[in-house]
Amino acid sequence: MALQPGQLDLIAAAVDDPAAPDLAARLRAQFPGLSFTVCADDDIIGGRPALERERFNLYLVDGSSHCMSLTRDADVACGVVVAEVTTEE
Repeated sequence: MALQPGQLDLIAAAVDDPAAPDLAARLRAQFPGLSFTVCADDDIIGGRPALERERFNLYLVDGSSHCMSLTRDADVACGVVVAEVTTEE
């Protein structure tokens, strides 16, 4: 299932809402048909985020070929990586 227009903004709003403790499970329930992974932004090597926020970046996952890869093309995206940005103090 490809991302629908405007859906990435809705996902970002859901990530910004700290209401529920299990972010990945909450996103999967709210956006059925999409895959979600949560990690630290510095775990992402290569690729550019499709959406950047102060606390997190959203990367799109393309599963149309043999191996999963990051993409910026929402038409082929089957999932989203929520990459939490940490700031050094």
